[in-house]
Amino acid sequence: QVQVAESGGGLVQSGGSLRLSCAASGTTTSIVAMGWYRQAPGKEREAVAMISAGGNTIYTDSAKGRFTISRDKAKNTMYLQMNNLKPEDTAVYYCQIRGSSTYWGQGTQVTVSS
Repeated sequence: QVQVAESGGGLVQSGGSLRLSCAASGTTTSIVAMGWYRQAPGKEREAVAMISAGGNTIYTDSAKGRFTISRDKAKNTMYLQMNNLKPEDTAVYYCQIRGSSTYWGQGTQVTVSS
């Protein structure tokens, strides 16, 4: 079992920055990848970025050039640095951890005002 806890969301003006954190606990040795997803009101949940256990990263087009995903293995924590935020980035951001099963956090709200 892996427990997931996100933090770092909040309200920011357009052009601002936020850093999200996702802390994993439990059987973390089974983790093969970690990722960020988001869900805006009335829309489906979508992928934002992912990082493998080996450190390889993947970004969706909406995140490229503005967001950076990283992982501190010693702390079992993943981060999403979000710069130049836009109102369309407003969503609940979820952490996903893939191991023996797939685990989700409870989500953290990010609101970008224009």
